[in-house]
Amino acid sequence: MVERIQPQGLPTPTAYSPVVKAGNTVYVAGQVSQDEQGHVVGRGDITAQATQVFENIGKALTAAGAGFDDLVKMNVYLTDVRFRDALAPVRSKYLTGPLPVSTLVVVAGLALPDYLLEIEVVAELS
Repeated sequence: MVERIQPQGLPTPTAYSPVVKAGNTVYVAGQVSQDEQGHVVGRGDITAQATQVFENIGKALTAAGAGFDDLVKMNVYLTDVRFRDALAPVRSKYLTGPLPVSTLVVVAGLALPDYLLEIEVVAELS
């Protein structure tokens, strides 16, 4: 069974589902630093953007009945490799349990020039 979920507190996209739950697997679309109205949060500030991204991931996971401890995979997209050091302490605030596999990719750009990072995750419910 496949369930498409619109989490409370996240903007409603028109071109994709923000969360898809397929059986016990939860797929969260790439999260960027936007608030519920779709406005950029922390323009130019990687720490503020990373915090907003992880808050959005938390809302998405909660909507599917999951949490950060259920993560099995994380893909991180940064627009500058120098942001990696600032991302680490934010990430460690949210990932305190078992760690997922993770890929970090530096990209030329994201959907909007103001976005400094995007993170997509996969979780597995027990």
